[in-house]
Amino acid sequence: MELPAVSLKAIILVHWLLTVWGCMNYMLPASYAWGNFSVLALGIWAIVQRDSLDAIVMFLTGLVLTVLTDIIHISVFYPGHDHLGNTSRFSMGMAILSLLLKPLSCSLVYRMYRERGGEYTFNIGVSSAGQDRSTYEPIDQPEAPPQWPPPGKTAQPPY
Repeated sequence: MELPAVSLKAIILVHWLLTVWGCMNYMLPASYAWGNFSVLALGIWAIVQRDSLDAIVMFLTGLVLTVLTDIIHISVFYPGHDHLGNTSRFSMGMAILSLLLKPLSCSLVYRMYRERGGEYTFNIGVSSAGQDRSTYEPIDQPEAPPQWPPPGKTAQPPY
């Protein structure tokens, strides 16, 4: 199944709106708002720098991490049934909807990462054991220095 072409601006706008609505009733702690809005700031960075792989990778990583933190925030701070008013129900519903849309957003952002020239695997700077060693040059056995003039040729007399 082919994912539809969605702009990064639309993803950020939808998640911004759902995060604002999720923070509307103060049911969730400030860390929910800080985490989600800072990831959205990374998304704005990814919009501004269209050619930057770092910006889109940071945004994608932030989205993945907020999936985990949103699960923790919603599960820990979900109010009891007797304390759930209409505004609280709406606010928590929007936070849950944002959480449910994040995996789709992650897949769309990952596709944008690939379009910008990213690799299939994420490189975090640690070299792996299976590197290509076709250009390997041993340094423990230095080559003999070239002889001048080459053997077999006689030196020319100076002028």
